[in-house]
Amino acid sequence: MVTVEPLALIGSDERGATFVFDNDRTGQFIVVHRKKCSISGRQFHKGRTPHKNPEKLLIMQGTARLNWRDTRSVATGSVLVEGPAMAQVPAYVWHELVAETDFVMLELNALADGQEDTFTWEER
Repeated sequence: MVTVEPLALIGSDERGATFVFDNDRTGQFIVVHRKKCSISGRQFHKGRTPHKNPEKLLIMQGTARLNWRDTRSVATGSVLVEGPAMAQVPAYVWHELVAETDFVMLELNALADGQEDTFTWEER
């Protein structure tokens, strides 16, 4: 249900590494810095806006545990996301990110995308 894909490494030398990812989205994105042990999300989206179906979360640096459960079934899961990697969360999947380390994330959507499309578990 939730997918996590490491970014493609295209080069590495004494300076560090270079990665790439494909992206069909444009507009404003959100840059997120989270501290170890913090929790973010605890919500789901119904896909009313294209950038929330699926929601794409690019963990750029650090590690987060992505816990999820499908709001329309009994399916649940948890996956460790180590940056750099892209996590994709489909519509109707409740999710939270627990920071295993400090992490930096790029959300491939704007705040406005979630304003009318963010719900709690109780709002299923």
